[in-house]
Parts: sequence; structure tokens; C-alpha cells
Amino acid sequence: MTESPLMLTKGQNVELPTAAVAIAVSASAPVDISALLVTAAGKVRSDADFVFYNQPAAAGVHLSAGTLRVDLSRVPAAIAQIRAVVTLDDPHACFGAYSPPTATLADAGGKPLYNYRIDGLGTESVIVAIELYRRGSGWKVRAVGQGYAGGFADLITDHGVVVDQPTIDSAAAMPAPEPFESVRSMPGEAKLSFEKRQVLDLRKREVAKVLLTKGAQGVRARVILVIDKTGSMAGLYKRKVVHQVVERMIPVAIQLDDNGALEPFLYGQKYAKLPDITVEDAERWCATFLHLNGVHAGIDYRHIGAVNDEIPIMQEILGSLQNTGEPTLVLFFTDGGFSKRREITQLMRAASRAPAFWQFIGLGPNNFGILTKLDDLDGRVVDNAGFFAVRDIDQLSDAELYRLLLSEFPSWLQAARQAGVLR
Repeated sequence: MTESPLMLTKGQNVELPTAAVAIAVSASAPVDISALLVTAAGKVRSDADFVFYNQPAAAGVHLSAGTLRVDLSRVPAAIAQIRAVVTLDDPHACFGAYSPPTATLADAGGKPLYNYRIDGLGTESVIVAIELYRRGSGWKVRAVGQGYAGGFADLITDHGVVVDQPTIDSAAAMPAPEPFESVRSMPGEAKLSFEKRQVLDLRKREVAKVLLTKGAQGVRARVILVIDKTGSMAGLYKRKVVHQVVERMIPVAIQLDDNGALEPFLYGQKYAKLPDITVEDAERWCATFLHLNGVHAGIDYRHIGAVNDEIPIMQEILGSLQNTGEPTLVLFFTDGGFSKRREITQLMRAASRAPAFWQFIGLGPNNFGILTKLDDLDGRVVDNAGFFAVRDIDQLSDAELYRLLLSEFPSWLQAARQAGVLR
């Protein structure tokens, strides 16, 4: 009895039992297969490391009759990964319109070793199907199945390939329709590792889904991030929960803000306005600024304080909204406080005339005071605030987090326009 090839699932990685392998893709629509030979930095060394139909060979890799044949013993030591890319012939089509493609990895004699049915595709016209990568002295294969939001041209240029050569067909290099026709990208994304771009692309897609569902696709808004820096937050800072919050808010800014940046504040009794957070600099930003004590980048964190007083930071944000009719989304993360019920009530009533929606997020099972009563707050021009609390935000999926974050913002946009709060 012939042994069936192992079926891989997305993200699974397994050992390669042989150095000579062949990669092919079967699909119900015409496709092209190509390969990127990249270094540990995720970049080609030169355009010679891009294998496609007009340049069918590189060191250890050869493309013939729609199959990539790889001799790993001949792949240069500088190459850390070989990524198999599959592109629909029609750049205006999408994989979601067809049955899922299947990538097959076989040995040199044509015996299938692994199959990977690439499920879950939507509006993508280009995907990284699988990748071969070094592990110690050997090689492994990983089932990737990741669409690329910017299309074929963006994918290969992000890997260091220059696309303005006559050897690359211009039609194939046209950007594909973006998922949900509204997923945005920022130039700084190209500086991220391939793995981080995969996570970011999935998160941007989830944000885009919410905005599309709510009829707010294409909306542009300033995005302000406020983070509690009080003593009770110590555990969340120590466990890097706050760092993850920052990472997960970046896709919201990319989708909404013109330059894709977050405008951050830390607050306690007072507040500190910090440099903008950009997608390429988020990790360094978190390491520099997410602290409870000490002096960092010239900021004395003792001055900010260790207990809550929301009034100064809220007044600062409200003041920054003067003389503008453009929308602002304030993402306000806190683990409790908001004890000045009368003052905050007055401030939120005044803030309802300003072009901002305040989304408050409670971290942990704590007392959130007036925040729990926002839906019943009268005397406002429009409902300008939302609140939800989550016991463990790390356990909340991206899809659910973005649904909660953005569920009321589109409704506020419509009401604010009708009330003349927005231009």
C-alpha cells in the first residue's frame, strides 16, 4: 500500500527528510509559482535570488513546468529561507473565489512527502504558500498560507527585489485589490520581519472587517492612545501586557490615521505626552517609554505620579481638539479609578461638542466608577463615549478586541456629522 503524504496545517513545521525536493501547487484557477531566497534579515541578496518564469534559476533552485525544484545542498550558506510564492494569473481575481489551492512537497523522484491545503483565503491574489528554512545543520518546511495585502509588487519589493526591470512582467507586478478594499499599509512595515508582517497583516484585516461591517471603511481619524501609569498597573507592565496593548493598537492607527501613527500619553496624577508610535519603531518605543519609575528619554516618571487623576489628561486632549472639525478616536486604557464622578461627568458633557469619541477600556476586575454609567449620561450633544472591561486582555482574540474597540465609533461619526460636531 502506498503511504499517503502527511497533511500539514497552517503554521505547522516538520523536518525535511531529503535535500532534494520539488514544490508544486494545484489550483482551480491559473497560477504562477515563484521563489524568494532570503537571508536571515528576510531580504534577497540581489535580484538574482528571485526565481520566476523569466528568471527560472538561482543557486540550488530551478523553476520548470510550474514546479520549483530545490537542491538544498547547493543553496548558499547566506540563504536562511526559501519562500514559495503563488500568484493568480489574473491580478484582479482573488483566491477566495475558487476552491482552496494545495501545495505539495515531493522528493526528487516525485513521491509526495507533504500536502498543504491552503484554507481561509479571501481577497488575496498572492500568497506565500510554504517556506523551507534552516534549523541547525538541517532544513525544515513550514506551512505558511499567508496572503499579502499589498499585492505581488509589494511582496517582492519588501523582500528587496527591484520591480522596475523589464524582466518582470508589468501586469504581474500590479498591486492586487486590497482585502475588503480598505486595508492600508505604511512604508515602515517593510522594515519589519516577515513573521511580524504576517501578524500585522492579520490584525489589519480584522480592523478592516469591523470598519467595513459598520460602514466606516475609508474613514480617516486621529488616534490618541492613553495608558494608565499608576502603581496598581505594575503587574501589567511587568508581564508586558501593556507592551502587547501598544502593538495591538498600531493596526487601528494604520487603518484610520493619515500617517498611521499613534499619539501616546502616559498618565497618573499628571501626564506625559510621548513621541508618536510608528509601526517600524514600536518595539524600541515600548522599551524606551513603558515604565512606572525612573527617568527615561529625559522624562521623570515620578512627576507623572502613581495614583489616578483623569481630569488633567482629559483636559489636555480636549484642549488639543480646539479649532478642528476632523474626527479623533481616543483609546483610553486604565485599571480603575475615575472616582471624580462630578468633574468627569461635566467634562464628558463638554467634550460631546468636540470632534472626538472616547473609547475607555478597563483592564482587570476592578472598580471603574463613572465609566460604567457612560451609556446613561445625559446632557450631551451626542453619545461620545464607550466602555468595556476585560479581565485578561491577552486572552481576548484580535477579532473580538477590535470589535469591542470599534463597535460604537462609526455610530458616533454619523451622529456627530448630523449634529454639526464634525465638518
